Amino acid sequence: MAGPFDAAAGPAPSRRQVLLAGTAVLGAAALSGIPAAAAEGAGHAPVRAPFTLGVASGDPLPGGVVLWTRLAPEPLAADGGMPARPVPVSWQVAEDERFHRVVAAGAEPARPEQAHAVHVEVSGLRPGAEYFYRFRAGRDLSPVGRTKTAPRPGARTDRFAFAFASCQNYPEGFYTAYRHLAEEDLDLVAFLGDYIYEGGAQGTIGRAHAPAAEIWTLADYRTRLAQYKSDPDLQAAHAAFPWAVVFDDHEVENNWAGDISQPDTEPDQDPAVFRQRRAAAFQAYYEHMPLRRAQRPSGPDIRIHRRLTFGDLADVHLLDTRQFRDDQEVTPQERLDPARTILGSAQRDWLLRNLAGRTARWNILAQQVFFSARDFTAGPETSFSDDAWDSYPVERDLVRDHLAKASNPVVITGDVHASYVADIKADFTNPASATVGTELVGTSITSGGDGVDQNAGDAVQLRENPHIKFVNRKRGYVRNVVTRTEWTADYRVVDYVSRPGAPVTTRASFVITDGEAGATPR
Repeated sequence: MAGPFDAAAGPAPSRRQVLLAGTAVLGAAALSGIPAAAAEGAGHAPVRAPFTLGVASGDPLPGGVVLWTRLAPEPLAADGGMPARPVPVSWQVAEDERFHRVVAAGAEPARPEQAHAVHVEVSGLRPGAEYFYRFRAGRDLSPVGRTKTAPRPGARTDRFAFAFASCQNYPEGFYTAYRHLAEEDLDLVAFLGDYIYEGGAQGTIGRAHAPAAEIWTLADYRTRLAQYKSDPDLQAAHAAFPWAVVFDDHEVENNWAGDISQPDTEPDQDPAVFRQRRAAAFQAYYEHMPLRRAQRPSGPDIRIHRRLTFGDLADVHLLDTRQFRDDQEVTPQERLDPARTILGSAQRDWLLRNLAGRTARWNILAQQVFFSARDFTAGPETSFSDDAWDSYPVERDLVRDHLAKASNPVVITGDVHASYVADIKADFTNPASATVGTELVGTSITSGGDGVDQNAGDAVQLRENPHIKFVNRKRGYVRNVVTRTEWTADYRVVDYVSRPGAPVTTRASFVITDGEAGATPR
């Protein structure tokens, strides 16, 4: 294996510096055994300070994890400020922060056709173990990241801690919640969609979108993703833990469904044009996320649904509720059509097979849009969101019934810019029916601005939907500690995002007991 860094690297970072590595600058030293000229590309000028977008890891398996970075000395430039040639990037994984015990190392080309992004699928690591990693291009070092592999499937696992987050509109707020999230004690972060927003909003807090218009092309999507990833607090959260990511609508376009664009007067009302746009969006998304080769898109198609397993304690089923859904804009009668799907038949069959087979003690559906019924209208009349599982009730009930047969089902959700806790009922029209699972809905990181505790319509929701136990509209994330006996969900919120520096507090905590569906306040 390659040896430690040269002495020129200076002292090793402290644990806090590693966890906040999104803003760390760790000097300029070479990975021993790899000549600097080779790393820079013989005969070429060195690349300038390329690690402006930080580092990330993702999709942990028992023996390995994905490591990610992208070379972009000018992140908002169309080419990232990089030359139109491959640039070798070396990497190391170590058991210690000083990189004295390096256990894996190598080099990968950062290619211009992939926006000079690097995805390293490291294998041969110990299950359930903490590691540190870094990259080098030329004489420039990346920040140091911390990651962790998953325990072996079936291995006794006593604790799994993770957070989930969603909806991080850049012009609408500062990412202070991520600064706090980076300081938690976690094994994983699950991101449930709306990593970017595609519009041209400029906002009022000095975080205007780039480009300053709605994005359409591959260059546009690359620029927008690079802008979001340049945020130091987001970088800190990525560097602190492995992430598991899925997209929702805004990574492509608001409220898209399958091959159907949002109704408007834009050229992508033509499905062929929309598929070209979707291909550009998916390509840029893959380039900026710590995803495996299995998730690399093929034109307008990408397989983002997958399962991660953490010992015998937790199975995490990551779903795609956008790419295969039928058009959500239907009449109240049409929504009851049993043929309607939000998952598509292949993904639905995959999920139901997983739930019917061997599963862990806790079974998690990590997905984008509200799963439980949610009636917005007071009295006997009803109204539902067409951008949620309520628009696909037959398929929702089918999935619910299979979930009910699995051990400790919990659905985690984003999208709605509010925190909810809901009992999943055997019959949502009958409050007295059995509770068969729990849905935990997380608020946004920034989308919607500073937020409030509740708005006027929330009282109606709570009255009309007795299975909903909690609603809050502050910004933040949900911290979860899962053990063999219980699941504790802490709703961590900040009071404002319109300026940086907000402290974080726990607005509410709920507990799910092993073998007892439904959540209770702690």
